[in-house]
Amino acid sequence: MRSTPSLILYGLALTLLAGCGRKDDAGSPATPGAAAPAGAASAPPAQNVGVVAVRQADVPVTVEASGTVTALQSVDLRAQTTSTVAQVLVKDGQNVKKGELLFRFDDRAQRADLEKARAQLARDRAALGDLERQFKRAQELVAQNFVSRSALDTAQANLESGQALVKSDEAAIRAAQVTLGYNELRAPINGRVGIVSVYPGSLVQANATAAPLVNIAQLDPIGITFVVPETQLASLLAATRAGDLEVEAITPGSARGTAALKGRVTAVDNLVDSATGTIKVKAEFDNKAQALWPGQYLRVRVTLRTLKGVTVVPQAAIIMRGNERSVYVVGPDNTAKLVPVQVRQSMGEQAVVEGLDAAAQVVMEGKQNLRPGTPLRIQPSGGSAAAPAASGASK
Repeated sequence: MRSTPSLILYGLALTLLAGCGRKDDAGSPATPGAAAPAGAASAPPAQNVGVVAVRQADVPVTVEASGTVTALQSVDLRAQTTSTVAQVLVKDGQNVKKGELLFRFDDRAQRADLEKARAQLARDRAALGDLERQFKRAQELVAQNFVSRSALDTAQANLESGQALVKSDEAAIRAAQVTLGYNELRAPINGRVGIVSVYPGSLVQANATAAPLVNIAQLDPIGITFVVPETQLASLLAATRAGDLEVEAITPGSARGTAALKGRVTAVDNLVDSATGTIKVKAEFDNKAQALWPGQYLRVRVTLRTLKGVTVVPQAAIIMRGNERSVYVVGPDNTAKLVPVQVRQSMGEQAVVEGLDAAAQVVMEGKQNLRPGTPLRIQPSGGSAAAPAASGASK
């Protein structure tokens, strides 16, 4: 019976402990390990983005191509007679005018031939005079019945033969003069002389396969030939029919910002190269300053047409998903709004698009982290939607 009070005290202690536990469950402060009460989902944080304003501009539609400078006229001068060079009257790289004397050859043999032909003519003219007198006497004798009619016919035949011989001698003199003229070589065009390949005393021959004595190339005006894709042929022909089509030449090594040389298209080839899918075009440029040189390789830019008052955005702002194109714009509530667009023209770092409001601001930097409705924290972008330069290549 002594253990009964101990059992009673043990039961009371358990009751008190259980009561304390129920109190904690009902209203005691949360312990450090307790879970936070459930609540509504929090709004997404604002994203930092760089934006640019779209621009309205007149945009030239251009095509760029590689071109080669070619002389409009280029002549290889060769000797037309076999002789030796007596004088070289031109220097390497000299500018010459049409008709200017460049070379003189040894012409002693040709001058002797000319004098011989002239002497032959004088002899035959003297003989012709005698035949004319004989014919007149024969006419008089026939009229007096002293000779037969056949004698008159013979005299007339001799006279006509003498006349033909004189004409032959005159032609021989002209041929000798032409041959003599080959001993002076003159410039057939205005232009610049290349490297002279002969010197006084050099032997020259009338041979088409022989090396030329010198080349003359016309430098002003000058031409540039280049090729454009056949996909641009329709636009190119339409532009040439509308009037003079302007071409710009960009010379290698020219300083940035230097004005391009301007010319005009003069010819479009009559055949598309099926192997390359291109067509050859020729343009002509004024070249008084001789900034263009035959054989030079450079870039040319042709403006086919101009798009008036179009919307321009940076290429970097356009999001490409398959065949779809879109941009993020700043919505009225300062959240991201995804707008589909149609790209009309690409020009390097800029693009002409349709589907945007003229006052829209497009997201250029930070768009990879955006979703429609994302709050935006706007800051100016390092990019710009300024009007594109005319050098952009068309697609």
